[in-house]
Amino acid sequence: MKEGRILIVSGPSGVGKGTVLKEVMKNHPNMRFSVSATTRAPRPGEIDGVHYRFLDKPCFEDLIARDALLEYAGYADNYYGTPAEPVLESIAKGESVILEIEVKGALQVMSRRKDAISIFIAPPSYAELRRRLYARGDTAPEVAEKRLKIAVEECSHAHEYQYIVVNDTVEQAVKEFEAILLAESCRSEYNPINLKEEL
Repeated sequence: MKEGRILIVSGPSGVGKGTVLKEVMKNHPNMRFSVSATTRAPRPGEIDGVHYRFLDKPCFEDLIARDALLEYAGYADNYYGTPAEPVLESIAKGESVILEIEVKGALQVMSRRKDAISIFIAPPSYAELRRRLYARGDTAPEVAEKRLKIAVEECSHAHEYQYIVVNDTVEQAVKEFEAILLAESCRSEYNPINLKEEL
């Protein structure tokens, strides 16, 4: 059985990461989403182990001390991060694990796991990203503009990823994403050849 792979996926808010990944996962039942850990309190409707792994600060800081996180960051007096153990357990079972994380966390994982596949999902233009953010109807204009500024910063790191997929249309983005998966599955280091001896 082949081991699974770690897939690092990043992209600015509003670019359509979730939509693309949902379509990709329909065709790849051996893929799993990584569940991040956080020290913030659960919001109404959030389920521990589904939306996040909710931990107290001493527990999270113990994970930091034991180097048991693939990446982590502090934000608004809380920690957020990716526990390594569940990810490693999944890939050992042949499941590939998607880490849908922001750029700083992604760069941490890239430095720790050279075997990870890193994909940046980019908008076709900032004008189109602005249109998508406003089209949601649930984002205040000042919030949308703040997210656009963050998007410019995030997109400046796109070339630090192995692959860039431009989400112009979901269908084309899914095709490109799946082409990456196919190419990676054919890499020589993951395909030892066992040729028969007979000639």
